[in-house]
Parts: sequence; structure tokens; C-alpha cells
Amino acid sequence: MLVAGRIENFKEYSKFSSIKEFNNTIEMFLAEHKKDFTKGELVAFKRLVRFSAKYAGVANAKIGTLVKAINEKLNGFGVSRSTFERMLRKAKDLGIVSIVNTKKSKGGKGHNVYIFNTIDVLKKRKLTYCENQEKPCCSKDESSNFERETSNLLETSKKKNLNIRKDVDLDSTFTASYVPEEFVQAVKPFFDHAAMIEDFWKSVFLDTKAISHIVEQETITYTAINAFKQSIRGYKRGKVKTNLVRYFTGTFKKLMDRTYSELPLDVFSTSN
Repeated sequence: MLVAGRIENFKEYSKFSSIKEFNNTIEMFLAEHKKDFTKGELVAFKRLVRFSAKYAGVANAKIGTLVKAINEKLNGFGVSRSTFERMLRKAKDLGIVSIVNTKKSKGGKGHNVYIFNTIDVLKKRKLTYCENQEKPCCSKDESSNFERETSNLLETSKKKNLNIRKDVDLDSTFTASYVPEEFVQAVKPFFDHAAMIEDFWKSVFLDTKAISHIVEQETITYTAINAFKQSIRGYKRGKVKTNLVRYFTGTFKKLMDRTYSELPLDVFSTSN
């Protein structure tokens, strides 16, 4: 494992002959994969690219340092650490970045070293990134088991009268455009039905209607995704007795109230 240190210690890991070559690679990568990142993740990705300019394609800053730099530049309205980490996972899965861990000279985990790859590496590398980031890549047997489990979940939900709408014959591709794509992809593995996904999102819309001008849409979306995951866990543990959508609504409200209470005071002053 590498020993943590100054960026000069890692310049030999640069795979580019010049900044121009590095920038061209980033442009070609984004031309194909920009759609795979959310707006916040793109902000985080571009900041990492800027931090990799001294030695083309190599950076060794801590995530906290990078997030702080973004938020300072955008007056506090930047990205969260979780958004930055999501970006890193996608960038790594898509093959543009390799992440190397380091250790401190006196022991303990050090910062990461981010090494951008060249286009030829991207072309040779087998793409393992799933379009649906919430559903892991898996073998055919694993996929069959997953589909069988989620199908049983839907059927059981119907039998228990968990407020499942009858018009579930349209799959997720028919979901109304007002529902964020990230949320659709999170719910789809469990309920591949437009009507169900819209029912879940309606709860989110109603609960955040009054604060949508204060809280970023990305924050609302990923809070909803987190609430949905918790609701599925609750269902599998037998905590949902009558209404899955209602359980989700309550879970989302608790998470959103916590997020809302943690907003900086200057957000409220600028919104008046």
C-alpha cells in the first residue's frame, strides 16, 4: 500500500503526456457518460478533474477537502459528501478513475490517490456499471432469484391490501416525467409499475411542496430513495401491516424533517 504524502510523490502515476491530452480524455468521457451522473455528481466530478491538473490526471486530496472547496465556491450550496462518494463509485465503475488507498507513515488510513485513465484503457476495460445503480450487477441465477423475490413481494402486497393500485399493467417506462429518474430506478427493481412509482412520489411531492424553493431537488430525491429502502427493509421485517405507501410517507417525512432542520440559517434568510 502506498504511503500518504504530497502530490509530488504520486506524479509518476500520471498516464497523460500533457494537460491537453487529459482534458481531451475528460471531454470524450463526458460526451458518452454525462447522462450517467446527476447534476450534483457532475459538479463533484469536475472539481476532482480540476484538482488533478498539477500532474495531469492525478489527485490526492481528501474527500472532505474537495467537498469544502466546492461548497466555498458555491457559497454553501454545493454538494454533500455522500454525493461526492456516489460520483466516485460511478466514475470508478465506468473506468475513468482508479482509486488507490494510502496509509499514514505512523499507521492508520491515509488519503486516497485518484488516477484518471486514458481512453484506450476505457475501451479495453469491461464495463460492469449497471444502468440501475441501486441494483447490483449479478449472475443469471442471482438475477432470477432477485426477480422472483421482488415478484413475490408485489403479490404478497396485493394479498395484504397494501394500497396497491389496480392499474399496474404499465411498467416503469410509462412513469410520468415529473418523477425523477433516480427515484424511478430505485423503486423499479421492487415495483416495475408506473402507477406504484407515481403513488410513492406523490407522497414526496405533497410533503415537500412548501419547502421545495429552499431544499435542493437532489436532496429531496435521494432522501426519498433512502426512505424507500428503509420501507422495504421494514416490510421484510414485518413492520408494515396495512399500507406500504403510508409507511413510506411516514419514513420520508421523518428523514426530510431531519434534513430540513439541519439547513443553515442563511438559506432561510435568502429565501424571504
